[in-house]
Amino acid sequence: MNMQKQDAYIVAATRLPVGKRGGMYGRTRPDDLLAAALQAVLAQVPGLDAGRIGDVIAGCAMPEAEQGMNMARMGLLLAGLPQQVPGLTINRFCASGLQAVADAASRIRLGEADVMIAAGAESMSVMSQMMGNKISMNPAIFDREDHLGMAFGMGLTAEKVAQRWKVSREDQDAFALESHRRAVAAQQAGYFGQEITPFEIVVHEPGNVADGTPKITRRTAAQDEGPRADSSIEALARLRTVFAARGTVTAGNSSQMSDGAAAIVLMSERMIKELNVQPLARFAGYAVAGVPPEIMGIGPVEAIPRALQQAGIGQAQLDWIELNEAFAAQALAVIRELGLDPARVNPLGGAIALGHPLGATGAIRTATLTHGLRRTSGKYGMVTMCIGTGMGAAGVFEAL
Repeated sequence: MNMQKQDAYIVAATRLPVGKRGGMYGRTRPDDLLAAALQAVLAQVPGLDAGRIGDVIAGCAMPEAEQGMNMARMGLLLAGLPQQVPGLTINRFCASGLQAVADAASRIRLGEADVMIAAGAESMSVMSQMMGNKISMNPAIFDREDHLGMAFGMGLTAEKVAQRWKVSREDQDAFALESHRRAVAAQQAGYFGQEITPFEIVVHEPGNVADGTPKITRRTAAQDEGPRADSSIEALARLRTVFAARGTVTAGNSSQMSDGAAAIVLMSERMIKELNVQPLARFAGYAVAGVPPEIMGIGPVEAIPRALQQAGIGQAQLDWIELNEAFAAQALAVIRELGLDPARVNPLGGAIALGHPLGATGAIRTATLTHGLRRTSGKYGMVTMCIGTGMGAAGVFEAL
């Protein structure tokens, strides 16, 4: 093992199609989704001895119930990885999947490992409510006035961002429609083909009463369930606000609650040469920053400049930006505050159309970015998102 500082490279990246909450994965366990993503990404590196994997780090925003019990370890065992491979589940809410990529890269960059897997998995179908199955936040967090924003639901923080950054309902609906338009166009053009691994959904139904034989149904999920070709500005305008009576945030201009998983294989340069593997991208930098909880959606504004500084590049050098669309209001506020080029932000649509399986999203969007940059011959790309309780994260990648 090389204990000198070194670069970390992405050599394989894949994701499963994203399903709507209660949709095609409504009866599929999240650890099964994770296991499938791990098997799929390892199949892309046929010469790799899985026993050499230093760790499997998986992000999950709500690690409880079916996605508790250290889902990373459960998932890798279900996937058939060697028992000597360890697993770690981490939680930075919506940035969990991206944090997994950054942590895996850090282990390689420090010389502690030569092969790592970063992943993310989340099933919002298994949750009884948005903040998990049992909400038990410490009441003392609200004793200070500057922490009161923690009491706001995510939708109310989006309303506050819309008010402060003057993002109109009309602008939010137009942004949402464009997200669907881009996502549908990308599906029709086959742009998600390289990044998506189809998943076979197996459902056990009650069987013959006489002999108890279960009925098993199988179908294959091959594309994301969320994009709507029939969305229109008129339909979006008719939706009622759901978080504030006189607000602007609706279900139509917010991210979809979703189920999904993704996995990324990272290697050191030494391992790449040993296996004669062609890297897809170099991990260039990562940063996290805190902001007031009541305007959590603006988090990327603080994180993006820090990540760019780490990577040693300027904002104008970014060819592709995956900005998670938690809400149209916050995405537009970030775009306007930093002067991001809208044409380079979410070229294939974002979470409003494609869905947001919380802790999996960062890994999912890393797969989208990695393959998208190579397809378009772009050089630098970024994955960034806001984070509940008031944070932002951003990771920079260089296509090779």
